[in-house]
Amino acid sequence: MLKSVLALVAGLTLSLSSLLAQAQDVLRVTAIPDEAPTELQRKFKPLGEYLAQQLDMQVEFIPVADYPAVVEALAADRVDLAWLGGFTFVQARLKTGNALPLVQREQDAVFTSKFISADPAVKSLADLKGKTFAFGSVSSTSGSLMPRYFMLQEQIVPEQYFSRVAYSGAHDATAAWVEAGKVDGGVLNASVWDKLVAAGKVDTRKVHVFATTPSYYDYNWTVRGNLDPALVAKISQAFLALDPTKPQDKAILDLQAATRFIPTQVENYQGIEAAARAAGLLK
Repeated sequence: MLKSVLALVAGLTLSLSSLLAQAQDVLRVTAIPDEAPTELQRKFKPLGEYLAQQLDMQVEFIPVADYPAVVEALAADRVDLAWLGGFTFVQARLKTGNALPLVQREQDAVFTSKFISADPAVKSLADLKGKTFAFGSVSSTSGSLMPRYFMLQEQIVPEQYFSRVAYSGAHDATAAWVEAGKVDGGVLNASVWDKLVAAGKVDTRKVHVFATTPSYYDYNWTVRGNLDPALVAKISQAFLALDPTKPQDKAILDLQAATRFIPTQVENYQGIEAAARAAGLLK
């Protein structure tokens, strides 16, 4: 009887070990949905193939419906690596206690947001007083939090200053809303604005930038805090090894709107946490 029990326990232990080993053969990756789902998939495909090669493991991209879902996925260990905005990282860090930012693009250390309008008479926020305005997602660093924070510093409370405040859900959607005249003005991250202009997806004969925010830290690649440290080191090294002088690497970097990746740390996002608390977005 005892031998049978021991054999059963041993079998269960081996099965559990096997399952854990299989789980570690797959790196589960997600990203905040700050652009259209098809665009996120297009941007990630070459990067995912590169990581799979560098890490010698399968890489799976797991799309999510909204920003909070990314935080929940990290907290529940349903994903291992996530592309986060600065504010989403702060939320993930507060919820998990150990989410770890690994790398960021060079420009993420000096990121900005662009205020745009299709009304040629709009030269500043003062010209939009009493008119309609769009942010991106409520949880977006560059499409909501930091522009709001800088407005508040100028004594502008959006809900009191504009006749209506709307949330488009994504940066490209904000640009589309402004161009279509759904709102009189809006704000989106500088990187997406530049990409839309370069791709001819926004008509700069109609839509213009009338202001730019001061710089702040923004996006990063974050891992869940309990991920194997050896794997964490490999992931970090894979990003840092991307070389813009190599055509294949440059193609990956270009899709990420990056010149190269650099290390980052938790302390870089203290300013964003302070801004979120000042704006009443964190309790």
